[in-house]
Amino acid sequence: MSGRAHGDEALDGGPRGRVHLADGVEVARTLAGESVDLVYLDPPFNTGRRQTREQLRTRRAGDGEGDRTGFGGRRYATERIGIRSFDDAYDDYLAFLEPFLVESHRVLAPTGSLYLHLDYREVHYAKVLLDEIFGRDHFVNEVIWAYDYGARPKRRWPAKHDNILFYAKDAARNVFNADDIERIPYMAPGLVGPEKAARGKLPTDTWWHTIVSPTGREKLGYPTQKPLGVLERIVRASSPPGGLVADFVAGSGTTGEAALRHGRRFVLADCSFDAFEVMQRRFAECEAVAFLQGVEG
Repeated sequence: MSGRAHGDEALDGGPRGRVHLADGVEVARTLAGESVDLVYLDPPFNTGRRQTREQLRTRRAGDGEGDRTGFGGRRYATERIGIRSFDDAYDDYLAFLEPFLVESHRVLAPTGSLYLHLDYREVHYAKVLLDEIFGRDHFVNEVIWAYDYGARPKRRWPAKHDNILFYAKDAARNVFNADDIERIPYMAPGLVGPEKAARGKLPTDTWWHTIVSPTGREKLGYPTQKPLGVLERIVRASSPPGGLVADFVAGSGTTGEAALRHGRRFVLADCSFDAFEVMQRRFAECEAVAFLQGVEG
């Protein structure tokens, strides 16, 4: 497992986590109403293109060999071992998204929350749909995850953020563990005094966090993998210890790893065999995770 999760022991005699190779909507329909504490969804963004991630293996090479130079002038050779990709284009994106949102609303506990992770292409339309399903007064925040990596177009401002819509089943009761969220430095510590500066502040609705490094240890070879740090913040803030976290478009399984690290249970589902294979590798060392091909279990 990429992240050395804490507390692999099972809860209530069952697995700490379940990973389904299945349609996420169908998996959600097997869950009891009001049984889930947090739902995080990171569906395809409807970019209109194919999302691709090339997988490489790097090995140490002799002097004068290899195709890249590393630290201290050491030479390395890279080998292409495969490509993971999926189509990210929908004629009716909201029709694709709606069943996930309807089922998420049904399974959420009265104190539960939904985080829907999108980008500028569809987020405004998705918010209108969520207002219809949850109610406008159940909207809590739009979180902006900002990063600084990738191409720099010359004819517009570079798009370097994603949008995360945060809705509560009941906005007067939803779990929000403010004291459990890691604090961050003030941008102008001299304006707040030494005591506040030393303590730091609660993050705002704009989160600066780097993407998963294409060559870093965290990267698992999945095209749209999200950073563990972003998911850990969501899990810690919006679910109770021992609670159940669900992700019905699970991709690389980052939601599950964040849940394990912080003493939560999880249900993950994805209809992609590539995603299922990545999650099998991610949780291979965790005996308290069950892998299911289908919706049973």
